[in-house]
Amino acid sequence: MTHTEEDLVTGPEAIARVKELVEDIDFTMLTTRDAAGNLVSRPMSTRQMDDAGDIWFFTLAGTGKVAEAQADPQHDVGLSYLDPKGHRYVSVAGRAEVVRDDAKMKELYSPDLDIWFEDGLDTPGLVLLRVTPVECEFWEPRHGKLVTAAGMLKSLVTKDTPDDTMSHGKVSC
Repeated sequence: MTHTEEDLVTGPEAIARVKELVEDIDFTMLTTRDAAGNLVSRPMSTRQMDDAGDIWFFTLAGTGKVAEAQADPQHDVGLSYLDPKGHRYVSVAGRAEVVRDDAKMKELYSPDLDIWFEDGLDTPGLVLLRVTPVECEFWEPRHGKLVTAAGMLKSLVTKDTPDDTMSHGKVSC
C-alpha cells in the first residue's frame, strides 16, 4: 500500500517519536561536505536530544567533521539513524554548532566515552557538537517488527505490494 499525506505522522506526535528513536538508536552517521564538495559520513554516539530538539554529541575541536561543518555557509549536516533489526530509521537535516559549555559537558558525559576521550572531560580540545534539526523524517513498523517482517515475507511470496506496514513521520522544525 502506498502511503498518502493523510498517513503521515506530523506535529507534536512526530517530534516526540523522533526524540524517542534518536535516543534509543544512539549511533548515527553524521554527514558533512568536504572541501572538494564530497559528502563524508562518520559514526557518532548521540548523548541527548533535548527538550528544544537539539541533538548533542562529544567530539574534538580539531576534527575534520568540525572543520567541514563550520566551513559550510549554513553549517548544514545530516544525521542518519538506522536500526535494521527493528526496521526503524531516522533522517535529520540540521545545522551544526560547536559548543564549549562546561556545565552541559558534565551533564552529558559518561565513563563509556573514555574509549574515545582517554582524559575524560579533561581531554584537550573536547567540545560539544550541537545539531539543531531543520527537517526530520522517520520510518518504523506500524504494528511491530514481527508483523512487519511477516507482511514483507508474504509480499515476497505473493509478489504483491506490501500491506500498510510502515509508519512514516515528518517534521519541519
